[in-house]
Amino acid sequence: MEQARKPLRIGILGAARIAPSAIIYPAQATGHQLLAVASRDKSRADAFAKQYQVAKTYTSYQDLIDDPEIDLIYNALHNGAHGPWNLRALAAGKHVLSEKPAVSNAAEAKEVLAAVNKSGKVFMEGFHYYYHPVFQRALAIIKSGEIGEVIKVESSLLIPMPDPTDLRLQFDLAGGATMDVGCYALHSQRMISQLVANGEPSIIKTESNAADGKIDTKLYMQLQYPNGVSALAKGDFESAVFEAPLTITGSKGSLHLPNFVVSGWDPRVIVEAGGSKRVEHMPSISTYTYQLLAFADAVDLGKSVKTDAKDALAQAILIDAAYTSSNLPLRPKFNIA
Repeated sequence: MEQARKPLRIGILGAARIAPSAIIYPAQATGHQLLAVASRDKSRADAFAKQYQVAKTYTSYQDLIDDPEIDLIYNALHNGAHGPWNLRALAAGKHVLSEKPAVSNAAEAKEVLAAVNKSGKVFMEGFHYYYHPVFQRALAIIKSGEIGEVIKVESSLLIPMPDPTDLRLQFDLAGGATMDVGCYALHSQRMISQLVANGEPSIIKTESNAADGKIDTKLYMQLQYPNGVSALAKGDFESAVFEAPLTITGSKGSLHLPNFVVSGWDPRVIVEAGGSKRVEHMPSISTYTYQLLAFADAVDLGKSVKTDAKDALAQAILIDAAYTSSNLPLRPKFNIA
């Protein structure tokens, strides 16, 4: 795999369970430097740093952000803390790779976009699946016309219910199935809509489960592309197993990705067209590794980033619309002061 021209010096906000797969292993695979980790629990930070060979630890997120040796802040905190700490990192002149969702709502997304424009730094919302050859191949097949005109698109990310104490089930921390998993189903629809209809999809209607009237454990979104294509994006915490299929039905055939989100686990692209079926096998390298390569290209070579702050705003607008359609409250802004 191509090495980065200049190793990025990475600071990690939060000794989170996602960090090893999302940033540590990709950084080790691509030659970047894991410089520091911050956790308000010193013992946790120290144990994390020892386990993953991270050079420095902090018990203050702000102190890590202010470290002059750090180039890139990877924000792995809970959903509600993404927006505020992304703003702090940008204000400190750092590049930012934020776990998704990068913000709690569209109003916050506008603040982040303004901060990115002011800073001139690279900002990426971590929709890692987009950068993998599996999804890129799917877009290329759609564009080629092999399956004809796109008629219907169905995307899902369904997982088993988190533990009742999980932060993803706390409204004040911007929790909910749509924020955690449905956002992937929705984002993939947006990428396909932009390709085939040159615009964003809109919410037609939704079906949701939210026992407390706030936290969605299921939210299915019926969408329509600007050109009339019908689509369904599904996210829930109610599945017996992890599932992340994406199916595009066209006038001449169909395209199926068994796992469009964590494509390295199942890197197949299944195409049925012209009376025949074929299975293409893409690399089983991690989606997160491709994401970090794209980030480094943006820093080193000035290449554009697809999942940038402008894209994060469009994504947040659609998530807000889905909650509104479901008569559920928008996720609140989290105060870190």
